[in-house]
Amino acid sequence: MNIRVTALNDINREAMFVLTNALGMANTLRFLSQFSTGYGNYTEEKEKIFENMSLEDIVKGIKEMRKSNQAVERTAG
Repeated sequence: MNIRVTALNDINREAMFVLTNALGMANTLRFLSQFSTGYGNYTEEKEKIFENMSLEDIVKGIKEMRKSNQAVERTAG
């Protein structure tokens, strides 16, 4: 029994070809971005950003941002 070993680079190239043909470039990139490990330390950044804010402050900020985004969408649409 012979087993053909394919180089990982060749597998990656073929996978990109298949994904791009099936999904298109934009959706392929969106799909692949799910698997990014990212960078930085989210816990440290989060603690620094929100260290002087209460939960109520955070909720209020989210609601204000949503209102602002809705206003922009209405003027753009």
